[in-house]
Amino acid sequence: MEFALVVAVIVIALAFDYTNGFHDAANAIATSVSTRALTPRVALAMAAVFNFAGAFLGTEVAETIGKGVITLPSGRHGLVVVIAALIGAISWNLITWYFGLPSSSSHALIGGLVGAGLASTSVVLWSGIVDKVVIPMVLSPAIGFLGAFLLMLGILWIFRRSNPGRTTRGFRLAQSVSAAAMSLGHGLQDAQKTMGVMFLALLTTGHVNKEDGIPIWVKFAAATAISLGTYSGGWRIMRTLGRRIIHLDPARGFASEAVAATVLYVMAIGLHAPVSTTHTITSAVMGAGATKRLSAVRWGVAKGIVAAWVLTIPAAGLVAAGVYGLVHLILE
Repeated sequence: MEFALVVAVIVIALAFDYTNGFHDAANAIATSVSTRALTPRVALAMAAVFNFAGAFLGTEVAETIGKGVITLPSGRHGLVVVIAALIGAISWNLITWYFGLPSSSSHALIGGLVGAGLASTSVVLWSGIVDKVVIPMVLSPAIGFLGAFLLMLGILWIFRRSNPGRTTRGFRLAQSVSAAAMSLGHGLQDAQKTMGVMFLALLTTGHVNKEDGIPIWVKFAAATAISLGTYSGGWRIMRTLGRRIIHLDPARGFASEAVAATVLYVMAIGLHAPVSTTHTITSAVMGAGATKRLSAVRWGVAKGIVAAWVLTIPAAGLVAAGVYGLVHLILE
């Protein structure tokens, strides 16, 4: 029974990773597609490749998820908690994907872990959640908005006397690089979160020790699942992020992607914090767009996105708690 549950956790974790890919594919490429810097299929293929590569750049975020959010009871009970957390996260991903809302897969996963943990006898590590989740959750969108706003102001000043047509073509080319950087950061952040959950399941059943690194097969499986999910596309969310918030030009698209990618790298490698790629790029798009004029940003759409952000952790947590109660009842 325990071995079957370990296999179930791994399969469901990879399913979550796949939904993370198609749910968050828009994070990396929506701005490049909306400005016609890249065609959708080329953009998705590039994003899938760089997602895969980014998954191998480090394990800091995976270790935070695996060790810093929740301490599970050993054996079968702990595996049930992880399964419930993953189902809660997948459910919220599918709901927000259906309505085209760019919510956070990362926070859905963390909400699922907390909800299932509270419903069980697991120990939720609140200090780790505050330091590694809540504070970065507030900081990363703020930095994304302000950073993109300031970078775009700098671009407008530097290129104020340049030929508009030539400048636009130049930034379309530059967006290929910034979109690749964003995709690499997405893999670095989001593939590692699935690695962390798989590591957590292996840890609670004694297949790995706390001091062990992430097994290479776990890295490869997580990288493959998120890449396949990314290539399958996230057209509904891409439309929201690329056009419904604001109609971007190539310079603003580049500013958004460059700043968002930088935030992802710093948070992952420097602070080991599992931040939301969705929150970061959406805020950066708003920041770059606000340099046109504040009214250019469709704040009504932005409010709907923020509402989804606020609801993500408690909603995924409630689903996970319900699933835990049901599965625990059946198995016991």
